[in-house]
Parts: sequence; structure tokens; C-alpha cells
Amino acid sequence: MRYLASPAQLRGSLIRWSLVTVPLILALGFLASMTSGSGPGNAWYDALVKPAINPPPIVFPIVWSTLYVLMGLALALILSASGAAGRGVAVIAFVVQMALNLAWSQVFFGGHQLTGGLIVIGLMALAIIATIALFARVRKSAAWLLAPYLAWVVFAGFLNWQFLELNRNADGKQVSGAAVRIAI
Repeated sequence: MRYLASPAQLRGSLIRWSLVTVPLILALGFLASMTSGSGPGNAWYDALVKPAINPPPIVFPIVWSTLYVLMGLALALILSASGAAGRGVAVIAFVVQMALNLAWSQVFFGGHQLTGGLIVIGLMALAIIATIALFARVRKSAAWLLAPYLAWVVFAGFLNWQFLELNRNADGKQVSGAAVRIAI
């Protein structure tokens, strides 16, 4: 015999998953940022000509933290949909887009690859679109939680392209004597 979970049990499952996924996604984003030396303080990045549309440095940790929380909640919604058709493939798509997300900082900031970063962010945008479509089949609310993330990644892709246009000579250039910044 099959039993239907009560609303309280469903909420409990979502809360338990959220307590795992939100901190996990935040920690992964923080780790990627710290190990790649992203942002100000990276000698290579500091030397780049910044596009006019480049937001102030404080915007990035605020936006990414918010997006990582939304991503964690979206994943929790999917994981708590036990037995839902398409749940497994939706989770796999999420993992793929998250891997691309984490790789971008390493390629762009760590590897000083403007072109490589543009390729990774393009693939990431496609993976996010696929993830949103698959999440929508399981829970529409989870898909909507990823919409701001997609919007930001599209903007970030345009920003990456602007950096490439303004700094073609810096693509792949290693800065001598520059160390990776790890701030805690």
C-alpha cells in the first residue's frame, strides 16, 4: 500500500534538504572564489581594463551569495520531491551546471583565460537553461528560483566578453610574482 505524505511531512523534508543544500552550495561557491583568487586583490584582474558596465566589487559577493541560496533552495525542492518523475535527471543537470559554475572562477581568475571563461560561461548558461526546464517538470517553483541565476549568468557572460574585447593582450597572460589571494 502507498501512503501519501502529509503537508507537515513534506515541509519537514524540504527544511531538512534545505539545511544541507543551501550551506553546501554556499560553501562550494566560497571555496571556488577563494581558491581561484577571484576579484580585487588578484594582480592580473586588477591590471585589466574594466568595462563601463562592470559593477562595483561589493556587488559580486552579495549577488553570488543570494544566488547560491536560491540555488540551494531550488535543489532542496527537487530533492524533497521523492518519487517525482524526472527528479534524478534534474539533479544530474544541476550538478553539471554547478560544476561549470565552479570551473568558471578557476578558468577566468585562476587561469587568466578570458576566452576560456567565455566558453565556460556559455556552456553554463546552456546547462542552466536545461536545468530550469528539467526542474520545471518536477516543481515549477524550483525552476523559478533559478531564473535570477540565469539572468545574472547572461549578464556575466556579456561582462566576460567585454573584458575580452578590452584586454585581448591579457588573455592567458601570467603575472610574474603574483600569488593567488586566499582571504578568510
